[in-house]
Amino acid sequence: MSKPTVDPTSNAKSGPAVPVNFLRPIIQADLDSGKHTQIVTRFPPEPNGYLHIGHAKSICVNFGLAQEFGGVTHLRFDDTNPAKEDQEYIDAIESDVKWLGFEWSGEVRYASQYFDQLHDWAVELIKAGKAYVDDLTPEQAKEYRGSLTEPGKNSPFRDRSVEENLDWFARMRAGEFPDGARVLRAKIDMASPNMNLRDPIMYRIRHAHHHQTGDKWCIYPNYDFTHGQSDAIEGITHSICTLEFESHRPLYEWFLDALPVPAHPRQYEFSRLNLNYTITSKRKLKQLVDEKHVNGWDDPRMSTLSGFRRRGYTPASIRNFCDMIGTNRSDGVVDFGMLEFSIRQDLDANAPRAMCVLRPLKVVITNYPEDQVDNLELPRHPQKEELGVRQLPFAREIYIDRDDFMEEPPKGYKRLEPNGEVRLRGSYVIRADEAIKDADGNIVELRCSYDPDTLGKNPEGRKVKGVIHWVPAAASVECEVRLYDRLFRSPNPEKAEDSASFLDNINPDSLQVLTGCRAEPSLGNAQPEDRFQFEREGYFVADIKDSKPGQPVFNRTVTLRDSWGQ
Repeated sequence: MSKPTVDPTSNAKSGPAVPVNFLRPIIQADLDSGKHTQIVTRFPPEPNGYLHIGHAKSICVNFGLAQEFGGVTHLRFDDTNPAKEDQEYIDAIESDVKWLGFEWSGEVRYASQYFDQLHDWAVELIKAGKAYVDDLTPEQAKEYRGSLTEPGKNSPFRDRSVEENLDWFARMRAGEFPDGARVLRAKIDMASPNMNLRDPIMYRIRHAHHHQTGDKWCIYPNYDFTHGQSDAIEGITHSICTLEFESHRPLYEWFLDALPVPAHPRQYEFSRLNLNYTITSKRKLKQLVDEKHVNGWDDPRMSTLSGFRRRGYTPASIRNFCDMIGTNRSDGVVDFGMLEFSIRQDLDANAPRAMCVLRPLKVVITNYPEDQVDNLELPRHPQKEELGVRQLPFAREIYIDRDDFMEEPPKGYKRLEPNGEVRLRGSYVIRADEAIKDADGNIVELRCSYDPDTLGKNPEGRKVKGVIHWVPAAASVECEVRLYDRLFRSPNPEKAEDSASFLDNINPDSLQVLTGCRAEPSLGNAQPEDRFQFEREGYFVADIKDSKPGQPVFNRTVTLRDSWGQ
């Protein structure tokens, strides 16, 4: 695993190194110079899907910098495309931001709150001869736009008079025309080497009901026209976005310079989070959901924040991961193992321990009294005494994992074998005396004996190498366990050489559902989102939707060790 990048300007003698964030000195200089007295950032998602792990980096950057410098952050939905937006997405986004541990300043904001002002500014640009109504079809507009190597050419409607454009735009707003019949474009430069400046579209006709404004509008502003002016209205000081918007910055500034906006925010771009074995395209995530390759946006295999939450990831682990990878302007791919390292580190330090037998094999301890029960106490965490202990009754019949007994074990095997001994975690040493089989030759039960003098100490005169987990048969809780793994087999699911589609790279073993698992009694009271280390198995969480007291369902968050790196 690569080491996290650290800020080379940090002073190792004065404290721990600070993760790289090139924006930190910029903001500090703006405050020192008096350019700004308070930092105002914003997180501006489009409500057309659930947030994914890439958004987590943007959230941490915007909210984190504002917190660090005593500023505030706005949550603003850039809701300019009602045909693809939904209240479900709005609710999920708000929930995800709060879950990550951040609070926005004031009420939730919407770009649609500024539609009247944006419309008035569009009219001003028309009056100034800087915008015009264009009748080109989408196909014609694409042809006129040119390419990266060929300049565009002016639309035949570009030189309409101000009066004509005002009339056509008013009729667009009045609903006289069908979707796609006309657009309003900024008049900039069709020969510009920057494609974003080739008379970009400002307004489109969309006869769609809006989740905030209802049916008031049938024309909607494009993102590029909305974004910068919304920042200006809100007094954003640092408009922080990902590098794909770098080429949009000249357009962002052109609109701000051309209009009487109350403030002039500065846009800064950082590299987006590219995580291997992962898809973050909203369109493709929606495809996975719609085509039922997964069980909803919050499926624990999804790269959505709600998926990671249901998988058992903690807010702290995701925030720490975003700090580890730093904030810079260099594109690259981050290894998924770094994210798994972060959650392992968090859960190892904080998750209570418990035992759960995933593939139960009944064991009868023949020399243990039938009516006797030893109430053993095991620590809930080996390094956290404050978490207390859990009670584990030991009786004549127990369950061990089927994989912990082999009749013909390989060399170096340290679990139970015929006439061999192992220690039961926190309990006694047992010896395998007999394997009971069914008519097909399958082992259905073990007959074992125990050494009563080995509770809490080693047997005299012999060394027991193996330690296995177990649960009491009568007092254990039956549960379902879902073993989740990475959704894709390829590090780059979208561009794997042997695949025609990213769907071809879905890992067929990304989910294995085990029923009839047996958990120690303390797990019967597990509440949704309670996290545990199942000893020898991995880290697990009680499912947020399906788990109920007495009927727990556990999702595997991550294995104890990285199996993908081997």
